[in-house]
Amino acid sequence: MKKSSENAADLSARIAGEIRDAIVAGRLIVDERLPSEAELANQFNVSRSTVREALKRLAAQSLIRTQRGATGGAFVNRLRFEDAYGQQITTSTLLLSMNEVSFDVACEARFAMERACAPLAAERRGPDHLARMRAEIARQQQPDLSDEAFCDSDVAFHRALVDAAGNPVLSYQLAGAVEGMLPLMNMITFTARSRENILRLHIEITDALERHDADAVTEALSALETYTLQLGQQVIVARSARNG
Repeated sequence: MKKSSENAADLSARIAGEIRDAIVAGRLIVDERLPSEAELANQFNVSRSTVREALKRLAAQSLIRTQRGATGGAFVNRLRFEDAYGQQITTSTLLLSMNEVSFDVACEARFAMERACAPLAAERRGPDHLARMRAEIARQQQPDLSDEAFCDSDVAFHRALVDAAGNPVLSYQLAGAVEGMLPLMNMITFTARSRENILRLHIEITDALERHDADAVTEALSALETYTLQLGQQVIVARSARNG
């Protein structure tokens, strides 16, 4: 008899969690084939549809892949940092938007992590990183660029700076900071900010990277943090005055 004390969604989540734990613990290794849906259904004493939903959850997390045919089935995936960026960004965005994290705290965290990349980025940056950053600077200089496009370009610029550090763990950790926190900061500050000030600091950061000058990169990032905090405070005060 199939279990009925839990609903199908809870069961599939629990099964997905147990399989995920086995992958993380190394009991299921990369490229290993999982038992069939029928075997998993028997193992967990659930319906095949519940197993199928659990496998969908794992596939959405890039933990497994499915193949069709006689040699097909579900296999443990080799998870890359890049595959996990989306989850990191989504989680960071939700935490910031739903848990009352203040603008100042988010700003402090984001720039502290980004400054941690500065010495490595100054040492390891390649011509492709500089080219990406210069391309975004050129984009940001377009007079008819929309606020939304400017925000997107801002994210792309800082993504290139982080990637220049050449450390996939840092890039993964900062995916949430740059692509989760930065868009939310832009949403708050875009009406008050000066594009000219941001452009000037972006140019300073890029020029310093080109010179391999880590101290100058850190100084420009600190100046950008100070400016961002000032903008956030201005917006918050203005909103309070309107609502007061």
